[in-house]
Amino acid sequence: MRARPELAILPRSFYERPTAEVARDLLGKILVHGSVGGRIVETEAYLGADDLAAHASRGITPRTRVLFGPPGHAYVYLIYGMYECLNLVAEPGGVPGCVLIRAAEPLWGTGIMRRRRPAARRVEDLASGPGRLTRAFGIGRRLNGADVTRGELTVRQPAAAEPFETGAGPRIGIRKCADWPLRFFIRGHPCVSR
Repeated sequence: MRARPELAILPRSFYERPTAEVARDLLGKILVHGSVGGRIVETEAYLGADDLAAHASRGITPRTRVLFGPPGHAYVYLIYGMYECLNLVAEPGGVPGCVLIRAAEPLWGTGIMRRRRPAARRVEDLASGPGRLTRAFGIGRRLNGADVTRGELTVRQPAAAEPFETGAGPRIGIRKCADWPLRFFIRGHPCVSR
């Protein structure tokens, strides 16, 4: 297991930009929750009111209120009655937009991740999908609304940026606006979801 290095937390200004830019720029950044961390390798952008696949397209509800708030907060929700998904709020306050964190490469705390996901046979499978990621990282709905610029759940700048090629394509598992090329991933990375 690698030791957790001290890495700079991304500032709120990182998230206060167009959602698709934030989604693309999150690739290669380090997601940290407590004593586990991993490199983000796959994201999806959800654009708000005009994006019928986005929860924000339904307007402000108790569930979606965080999407209309300040950027740099977590939006965590349950799908299929069993999987939690982590999104990060983008855009200036009042403008809804969020980025689904689809997959990460485990970097440290892999023993903890393995205990949380005993069915995963390979390290590459621990966080290769949104439900797998939240389970491996121990992220649940209690973190909905958490400020990711401080606290136990953060996104950090890597110590040294590793070069990679960014791929883009349609989002996965949706019916509305399904052909929009808003899924971003590190091309050829073994931890990208399948």
